[in-house]
Amino acid sequence: MSFSIYNCSIPAFIHSLNNLSGLLDIAARHTRENGIDEHALTDFRLYPNMLPLSKQVQIACDIVKRGAARLADIDAPAHEDYETTFAELKLRIQSTKDFLDTISPKHLEGAEQKRIVMQAGPHELTFGGSDYLNCWALPNLYFHVATAYNILRHNGVNLGKADFLGVTAFNTTPA
Repeated sequence: MSFSIYNCSIPAFIHSLNNLSGLLDIAARHTRENGIDEHALTDFRLYPNMLPLSKQVQIACDIVKRGAARLADIDAPAHEDYETTFAELKLRIQSTKDFLDTISPKHLEGAEQKRIVMQAGPHELTFGGSDYLNCWALPNLYFHVATAYNILRHNGVNLGKADFLGVTAFNTTPA
């Protein structure tokens, strides 16, 4: 497998979304086992001016679907941001992964040289394709997944670094 912008983006996006989905599974089990209304977690924010868990998941999905679409020069699907339960958030993640599965290496050929201009709040940002991936899309994805993880940990969900990294997705058998 050669080094390509596809290999640095789509698999990393899907891997992080799988990990995020796994975090939600653990959180859902935690709420059931402890008789907690799941909205106590999905609506929780670490600080009043931060977004709640549900929005962290939605933004993580938006970052990767828009990121892949910008790099591939295609339109990203729209999502309504209605999700408030773990099941709905997991469907959002799955829908995003389904979209990412439609992106092939051919779609991203030459994307590292692409000029990407985007609006971020009041700022217009311009990136080359590689910088867009490495300095915007991936850091934002990791920020929102880490924030979701931190919200859950703060609320007593038994998570560890291995859950965040998804180490079970790798062959961990000693050589």
